[in-house]
Amino acid sequence: MNTPIFVKPEELESRDRWTAEHLPSKAGGLPQMDSAAWPFSFTYDGKSSRDFLGSWPMKMEDSAPKPGQAQRIFTWTDPQTGLEVRCVAVEYTDFPVIEWTLYLRNTGAQNTPILENLLGMDASFQRNERGQAILRTNKGDWYAEEGYEPYTCTLNWGVRKRFAPCGGRPTNGPEGWPYYNIQLQDGGVILAIGWPGQWSSEFIAENGWNDRGLRVLAGQERTHLYLKPGEMIRTPLIALLFWQGADIVRSQNIWRRWMIAHNLPRPGGKLPEPILPAYTGRWFAEMAEATEETQIAFFERYVAEGIRLDYWWMDAGWYPCEGNWTRTGTWEPDPKRFPRGLRAISDHCRAKGAKTIVWFEPERVTPGTWLAEHPEWLLDGTLLNLAHPEALRWLIEHTSKVIAEQGIDLYRQDFNMDPLDYWRRADAPDRQGMTENLYVQGYLTFWGELRRRFPAMLIDSCASGGRRNDLETLRLAVPLHKTDYNYDDLATKQAFHHSLAAWFPYFGAYVLPVDTVDPYAFRSALASMTMLTYDLRRTDIDWRPLQRLTEEWRRITAAGYFYGDYYPLSDYSRKADQWIAWQFDRPDQGRGLIQAFRREQCDEAVKYLRLSGLDPSVLYEVTDLERAEALRFSGKELMEKGLKVEIHDRPGAAVIVYQRAE
Repeated sequence: MNTPIFVKPEELESRDRWTAEHLPSKAGGLPQMDSAAWPFSFTYDGKSSRDFLGSWPMKMEDSAPKPGQAQRIFTWTDPQTGLEVRCVAVEYTDFPVIEWTLYLRNTGAQNTPILENLLGMDASFQRNERGQAILRTNKGDWYAEEGYEPYTCTLNWGVRKRFAPCGGRPTNGPEGWPYYNIQLQDGGVILAIGWPGQWSSEFIAENGWNDRGLRVLAGQERTHLYLKPGEMIRTPLIALLFWQGADIVRSQNIWRRWMIAHNLPRPGGKLPEPILPAYTGRWFAEMAEATEETQIAFFERYVAEGIRLDYWWMDAGWYPCEGNWTRTGTWEPDPKRFPRGLRAISDHCRAKGAKTIVWFEPERVTPGTWLAEHPEWLLDGTLLNLAHPEALRWLIEHTSKVIAEQGIDLYRQDFNMDPLDYWRRADAPDRQGMTENLYVQGYLTFWGELRRRFPAMLIDSCASGGRRNDLETLRLAVPLHKTDYNYDDLATKQAFHHSLAAWFPYFGAYVLPVDTVDPYAFRSALASMTMLTYDLRRTDIDWRPLQRLTEEWRRITAAGYFYGDYYPLSDYSRKADQWIAWQFDRPDQGRGLIQAFRREQCDEAVKYLRLSGLDPSVLYEVTDLERAEALRFSGKELMEKGLKVEIHDRPGAAVIVYQRAE
């Protein structure tokens, strides 16, 4: 123990343990991490890497791949078998964050011995003086009202907690959330696992390191395989953010700031802009019954009502599918319904100031489609095998061709199946985990190449809702469609936002229900992306309130509130007799946003919400957008006494903005 991690050999004398304080620009006192030399491990030919890696020749190189990053690459090579182990570690110079990924490649002429138990994370932390660590995480998404629900447990001595997603999609299921905030002694660490496949994690409150050790393991769930000459596999990306003190909300805001600064994709070199799209999927079996004429006519109804759209959303079913959108595998516009392709719709919308979003689901293949005629590319005739080089090349080239030819501005990919059983059935007993590993690499290559070829294009990470939102995915895409549990349960939608905002700085929501222009429903969907699903053919609905609400959305999103710090102002709750509220604060601009909801069975018409992040000595001008009346309060009063919020409707919503008074 007490061996430095990710430091040069000549630094050994001055550093007795790698901690966050050793990162550039970091103050001392952050939680320490202890490990036997390296924070990862694997078994090779029956032996632990902890026992032999130090005896292999190692080379090291440093670089600065991006602003705010210092990269260090360690490479070990087994002189006997030619196995090359490469650890790419990145230290962030402006945040208390370090990350790493391990790559293993066979440079020899023969198959390697068996590699197994490949853990991208295998390290220990120190629990507090009571021998406890508090683990905070969330549930994943699985078409349930409990989706994204916060989860907390205390890790006392002897407690073990294991997590893994369901079916190979990384944020699928009650235990499918690869993000953790671990509260330790005088601070803590946030752990993120980047692996768009079947990861697993385990937290073990062990008897060690002064009887207060917390061992953390994370990696691809199953690995027992050999590598053929030239083959390479990788571990999940591991990212650690260290924080001080006892303020959990502050630690999550450091995480949000790091996500914004270094992780969100930047189409066109900028952070993703807020978008207001509309679609007709509720009226045309997604797009399975839509035509060029109906799409343009619907779009024109929004124009006629004075509702400005940023995107026109064309979802599943625009390809030949015989009226059933699930018949995927031929990725060309249906020539019967779209004789001029989707380009005619894209060009029409673009001429009126709107771009287009188009849905794809290339991995799921059904019989009778074009991809079904290439069984050599498929796993069990159903899953397009992204581990197959030829299939991957076709996917990249064909998708790029369709995007360019059809004038698509935002690529939306769905994934409505669990791939894990397909991956594992394809593996021989001595190649367990190989198909998944190569598939994940192919998936990331595919999206990375789309981003390279279309640098101004955003990608939506949908997978039956929000079931594929690990950190690697969110560096390439954003979750516009965070769940399929998206109907008229507005209390659950609000609870989703209350949880997700602590982790994701950008996500979207649908406005539902759609048989009336309901401000409560609209404001429950207020997010960086708010999508309209109304049937504007109806003449029995007054659409003027929708115009006012969409302009309210534009005022809010233009101010950039959702990229601010996030503060929950109430507890998480889905109960109909409760309030729920939260705040976004832009300390750099001296302004912020409050969203508050009184639900249908709640008897309280008034709440005092204590704000956070303000300057106590400054006066703030506070405006409820429903009343448009500006009031002034000191930051001290707003944080200590609280802001009085009145909602007389039941249910009802308040949207309140504030800014420093001139």
